[in-house]
Amino acid sequence: MEQTYFRRGFGLKRAIEPLIQADYHSGLVDRIRARGYEESFGEGERRVTVRLAEEFGFCYGVDRAVDYAYETRTQFPDRRIFLVGEIIHNPHVNRRLTEMGVVFLYADAAGEFDFSALTPEDVVILPAFGVTVGDFARLREVGCILVDTTCGSVLNVWKRVEQYARDGFTALIHGKYYHEETRATASQVFRHPGGAYLIVRDMAEARLVMDYIERAPGALPREAFLAHFRDKSSPGFDPDLHLERIGVANQTTLLSGDSLAIAAEVARSLERRHGAEPGFTPDAHFRSFDTICSATQERQDAVVKLVAGPQGPPDLMLVVGGYNSSNTNHLAVLCARHTTTFHIADAGCIDPEAGTIRFKPNGSPFDTPELVAEDWLPDGPVTIGLTAGASTPNNKIGETVGLILRTRGIEAELAAAV
Repeated sequence: MEQTYFRRGFGLKRAIEPLIQADYHSGLVDRIRARGYEESFGEGERRVTVRLAEEFGFCYGVDRAVDYAYETRTQFPDRRIFLVGEIIHNPHVNRRLTEMGVVFLYADAAGEFDFSALTPEDVVILPAFGVTVGDFARLREVGCILVDTTCGSVLNVWKRVEQYARDGFTALIHGKYYHEETRATASQVFRHPGGAYLIVRDMAEARLVMDYIERAPGALPREAFLAHFRDKSSPGFDPDLHLERIGVANQTTLLSGDSLAIAAEVARSLERRHGAEPGFTPDAHFRSFDTICSATQERQDAVVKLVAGPQGPPDLMLVVGGYNSSNTNHLAVLCARHTTTFHIADAGCIDPEAGTIRFKPNGSPFDTPELVAEDWLPDGPVTIGLTAGASTPNNKIGETVGLILRTRGIEAELAAAV
């Protein structure tokens, strides 16, 4: 019988390595890294110093997902290959997969995928974000070959959410309710009868939950609460029942400090609500585990070190990555607290001839229209910091450095380190 589920690739890493190198490698990035993550180009008033964050770009989970996608195309050269959503949130990577003949399946406005055209002969790649329990079951019913690239950090969160549901705790998830990862994470509660979830975007939404728990003055009435969280809670959610016992989880790509703060405040809220009850113990009403993705944390720590370290912040920061990439957006928010910051989708946002840069306002929704800044590169010697989201390949970072230098009339490949 043909194997129909793969999670460990096909042992073709050596075969695809030349393709990966050609598509995503950057000699310029390697050069700057080798020189202590900082290098200066040009002289005098044209001098540009580039400082890279010590952790940026592809993380292990993304690296693995991209490798598996390339291996899948190599393993099944003559079969139709589909991808549920996007492998990662990077337009360059997804465009490259399209060129390789991978067909993308996108959800409708309600978040539902149409798998009706799939056959048992087809190959379907599951993205690094994972898919919902329901979508996975539907794909298994089709009988197609599944290549699962779900990130290990995401699987760790799923494990905790499933444990919450098994033990009768509601999963309170810090995340974006429409994000693929959060939808997949929330669905894990359905592995157990009666499982429930509630999704909060930030501390402000978490406060609405805490006020309801504590019966605080000004708390939303039941019907208003249900209306507010209609799209952010499990079917049949009952706040009077499901907010008694809570386990906190998070979308792995959000700011770790925000997730930890929400967990701490929810714990205090439950203690204020139930602390006077006979035999009260905190763990009877609240659970929380460290489900912060290590790669996300490392990139956040590295960018804080870059913009708030002893050298002081660079004159400006460029953050490179897809506008719909949560981890990239949060890097931009962190940088903007310390220096002028431009979040650009890729190097193509820089026009050296016109002296302009297209960018998304920091922290704004992914579909916010781009803005254009003229004369964005300050006159005189300038220090530019650079980081990138976990779904941004090195070649796009190298291209960005090259276009920065071209804006100053410096050709990266000819520039000598000063």
